[in-house]
Amino acid sequence: MKQRIFGWISTLIGIVIALAAIELLAIAWLYIEEGRYVSAEELFQRSQNTYVRDLTKGTSCRYVDTLYPHPYVAFVHHGNPPCGLPNVNNIGLLNTDFPTIKRDDVYTVLVVGGSVSSQLAQNWPAPAPRYLEEELNRRFVSPTGKPFLVLNGGDGAWKEPQSFILFSMYASSVDAVMTLDGYNEHYMFRSYTEERLERPLSNFADVNPFVADENFGDAAIGWVMGRVAGSMAQMPILGRSHAVYMIVRGIEAMAKGKDVFKADKNKKTTLTSIFALPSDVKGNGDKVFQTQLVLYQKYTRAIEAVAKDNNVKSAYFLQPVPSWGKTLTEEEKRAAGANMTDPVLYRRIVDGMLTLRDRGMQVFDLGDILKDVPETIYADDIHFIRDTKGDSKGYRIMARVVADDLAKAWDLKAK
Repeated sequence: MKQRIFGWISTLIGIVIALAAIELLAIAWLYIEEGRYVSAEELFQRSQNTYVRDLTKGTSCRYVDTLYPHPYVAFVHHGNPPCGLPNVNNIGLLNTDFPTIKRDDVYTVLVVGGSVSSQLAQNWPAPAPRYLEEELNRRFVSPTGKPFLVLNGGDGAWKEPQSFILFSMYASSVDAVMTLDGYNEHYMFRSYTEERLERPLSNFADVNPFVADENFGDAAIGWVMGRVAGSMAQMPILGRSHAVYMIVRGIEAMAKGKDVFKADKNKKTTLTSIFALPSDVKGNGDKVFQTQLVLYQKYTRAIEAVAKDNNVKSAYFLQPVPSWGKTLTEEEKRAAGANMTDPVLYRRIVDGMLTLRDRGMQVFDLGDILKDVPETIYADDIHFIRDTKGDSKGYRIMARVVADDLAKAWDLKAK
């Protein structure tokens, strides 16, 4: 009996030593990779951008578990248990409900775009600041004299034509509209892109079972891998292990390699075929760029046309990116990592969109708003750092510059 107990203890000690050795090896590997010691908690945080992480913080739910299919804008969020978001409004976005009929007690400004526009417009939970709304009400008088109400019309991974579609649905319910975009659109401008600007991102497939069934095996593997990785990261002990982080990183890399959009040669109709670029455009970097720019401009001009028809004021903003317009700190460089935007490509897009000024459109470039800010502002490859109370120097700066430009565009009077 004593020999058996001694054997169990020896085996247990051997397992503990082996696990410790694996953990030390993982720490050493990551130390070489990072050039410094980084806690496992910080590494796990980096595995998702801040917008995604904030929506699932403190839960075992993944971002996809908060999504809900939408017939016109591809996907929104839901408030259903167990993974619903507490601040989802009546149309599946975050914060204030959208009116069906224009309100006469406020001056309603709709902000459309991706996750950055969403954070600028709707920071939550209360009492976190509503950056743009607070800035406008503090400094300017609205055209009607009523308080400004800023509605969030943006969501993570949204790009055109989602902004155009959402605004078209609610154009009769608001007084003004502004876009804040460019980053999500830029992915479709890369030379190897084979699909049009309008192709929905993978969130669409995640919330549409029929589309996922086009490649069900890969979609299921990706879903399971994501669930396992997310659960491990949430565990009190495993979530602090560098070795587990490396396992999770490997799992997620495998999951991302499962492409539910890839073409099935035996099927005539797929997502890829629906949004395919012409054969003479594919592989030609300049043709890809020009084709996507025409589409991007088209939807922005369409917003302008709908705005004019509904007597809605309009303005258009190209968002800043870490790779241009700011001297990055070492922390910002690490946070942006491999997702850093190609500055040459992005500035070509901005320059192309600024030509819409020739049509009399109010288009603004926010690319240099952080040029004189030396400290760390970016939390990842596009979002700004927010503190535990939801405040953010980056979004405060953006709100101030945007408010100044809106004042010029809409002839707002200063208080």
